[in-house]
Amino acid sequence: MSRQRRQDTGPELAFRSSLHSLGLRYWVHRRPIPALRRQADVVFPRAKVAVFVDGCFWHGCAEHGSMPKANAWYWDQKIQRNRQRDMDTNRVLTVAGWQPLRVWEHENAADAAARVALVVRERRARRS
Repeated sequence: MSRQRRQDTGPELAFRSSLHSLGLRYWVHRRPIPALRRQADVVFPRAKVAVFVDGCFWHGCAEHGSMPKANAWYWDQKIQRNRQRDMDTNRVLTVAGWQPLRVWEHENAADAAARVALVVRERRARRS
């Protein structure tokens, strides 16, 4: 598993490219808040929006997630821990005034970027 990319995956690069083409500028692979020991894939600090591009296997996508037959007990626990960590991350960010957004790797990058852009622009307008 050490050869699996953790960042700059194909779906993530396509998503970031779509965001960029919509005129949005952002930080990549940063902690939204220092107390959180987790990095978001895309961060909009002024709008306080943190975006996570979740892999279908690693985060247990209901549509595309699959469970390996070998060591199924391990992988089931691993994916459940990932999902619990995702929920905890969302909770911590929300309490801190941030808007966490999750994008699945199987989503159309342009559609996901448009959805995120809408939230970012709305939050920026509210802050002005």
